[in-house]
Amino acid sequence: MFSHIMIGANNIEESKKFYDATMGELGFGPGTVDPKGRCFYMSETGIFALSVPIDGQPASHGNGSTIGFNVTSTEQGDAWHAAGLANGGTECEDAPGVRAGGGMGDMYLAYLRDPAGNKICALMRM
Repeated sequence: MFSHIMIGANNIEESKKFYDATMGELGFGPGTVDPKGRCFYMSETGIFALSVPIDGQPASHGNGSTIGFNVTSTEQGDAWHAAGLANGGTECEDAPGVRAGGGMGDMYLAYLRDPAGNKICALMRM
């Protein structure tokens, strides 16, 4: 459905450290920084990228926005969450765990805010 997702970062190196750790727990290698200073994480199905905003204004998170990453086990989700906390992320929402998903079924969810305040989560449908 998506070709890529790019989010704003105020400090690429700080955000790269955070995402190298969390994306590493999902099986991805370190991000690649291009000559324009943007950082890219590539997969066969899409691209996740970080960029300082091109308008020169500070990066800010979207209120109500969340970017979800698939995990294959609750253990992988817990490791993802721990890696984020250890590398500049902050907790948000409830603690990682299985939640009733209503019509979508039960899901494991773990939420973090990255160094720029973007809300991300790890998700596994049970």
